[in-house]
Amino acid sequence: MTETLCSIMLIAFFAVMIFVGFYTRKHATDVNGFVLGGRSVGPWLTAFAFGTSYFSAVIFVGYAGQFGWNFGLASTWAGLGNAFIGSLLAWNVLGRRTRVMTQHIDAKTMPDFFGKRFNSTPLKVAASVIVFIFLIPYTASLYNGLSSLFGLVFDIPYWVVIVVMAVLTGIYVIFGGYMATAINDFIQGIIMLFGICAVIGAVLIDNGGIIEATKSLASITGDAGWKGAYTAFLGPDPLALLFVVILTSLGTWGLPQMVGKFYAIKSEKDIHKGTIISTVFAIIVAGGCYFLGGFGRLYSDKVSINEATGKPLFDTIIPTMLSTLPALIIAVVIVLVLSASMSTLSSLVLTSSSTFTLDVIQPASKKEMSDKKQVSIMRLFIVFFILISAMIAIFKDAHPEVTFIAQMMGVSWGALAGAFLAPFLYGLYWKGVTKAATVVCYVWGCGIAVVQLVITLGGIDTSGWGTVLDYIFKSSINSGVIAMVGGLVIVPIVSLFTKKQNDNELEDLFDCYNEKTEVPVKEHLK
Repeated sequence: MTETLCSIMLIAFFAVMIFVGFYTRKHATDVNGFVLGGRSVGPWLTAFAFGTSYFSAVIFVGYAGQFGWNFGLASTWAGLGNAFIGSLLAWNVLGRRTRVMTQHIDAKTMPDFFGKRFNSTPLKVAASVIVFIFLIPYTASLYNGLSSLFGLVFDIPYWVVIVVMAVLTGIYVIFGGYMATAINDFIQGIIMLFGICAVIGAVLIDNGGIIEATKSLASITGDAGWKGAYTAFLGPDPLALLFVVILTSLGTWGLPQMVGKFYAIKSEKDIHKGTIISTVFAIIVAGGCYFLGGFGRLYSDKVSINEATGKPLFDTIIPTMLSTLPALIIAVVIVLVLSASMSTLSSLVLTSSSTFTLDVIQPASKKEMSDKKQVSIMRLFIVFFILISAMIAIFKDAHPEVTFIAQMMGVSWGALAGAFLAPFLYGLYWKGVTKAATVVCYVWGCGIAVVQLVITLGGIDTSGWGTVLDYIFKSSINSGVIAMVGGLVIVPIVSLFTKKQNDNELEDLFDCYNEKTEVPVKEHLK
């Protein structure tokens, strides 16, 4: 029964995704349309595209299980941080300025923004290389968790799931570009909204309701030896929780696939609407995921344990919670997680292919490339990036002893946000940011990530480095936060002591914010 129901829902889901890809192909005939949807995407599509790119199977299966186990119900703070810092504040601080300046300088990608904002081709190329190196392992991580979920219903090899997801995502992105991604993100977002509500309700009912479930959780003794640790307001480790909130919330401000959504939004009114829609979406989806994960310890007797560490296999916690639920709920979850993964995958491969084509291939070409040729190259790179990410995911599953891939996935988010967040944010608001400061931030963000990678892979003991350094490099979460926050401090300091941009260049760049536009009285009082 469950397998039949899941099969029907998946076939319908895939059919809709492919139809949207073919339907929107008319919007993907030139570079502007393929990459940005003609900068005419409305608030609902943009807000859902932002939210579904933000929350993937990594959040629902991996992070919700891991942080719910570690922090209990306090992990919900991570979801609320995602909503109010990663969505509400990000839209208010970055949305309008990003849309105005990127259109003014005709920047289509984040590396393109750096190249034109600081009048430096090397900056653009360096940013493209960083995106290429760290976005591919991040893309491969999107397949995590799918194996255990599909294993609840289907007796099929994991590689088949990966291949099906990769091929179908590739089809609609290749044909329809950004517009196909945005429309499918909207559909997938609706599934995620209803799905997470249904799953939370089913899990709570399965545990006697929210009051009984919370009582049961409160009776569990925490690692520190006190009962109620996992129902406490800030959980058993508030500092660690704070680092999780900062990384998963502030990190979106520097991720190319997230910031790129602001390039494409249609108008000022749409930004205001999109802010509200995106925030509500994040509260329900992210808040719901982490809230659900908070009850993970109620299933401690059923969760698979890693024999080497004695800790649970975090990717199995959520699937274990769902294993006893009705067939309809399991079918909804399968489609929910697939929706979350495909929406983020489509955003990442479109970002990767457009960045590599527009910021590396096109400038290196000796001949002028037509829009049609650029779009064709982007489509080829979409195939390449999807193929590489799928191969990495399959290889990782077949060879779990190869830890390099898993660790690269862990540091990708921190490396990208650490390198780009500060120069991008300051570059939108402050004329004083310098090329040198941007270079230093690139090196800082990537350097911290590489050090973290070496320490983790080499099993290096950092306890002799001092309390602060030991805590920073204890996990990729902590080092990622330091990379981002450190960049926000480093960029203005270095900018004060390094060569400034030409005043005429700066005036031309920032004049876009002073341009006059006429609006009806109903939108702005005299």
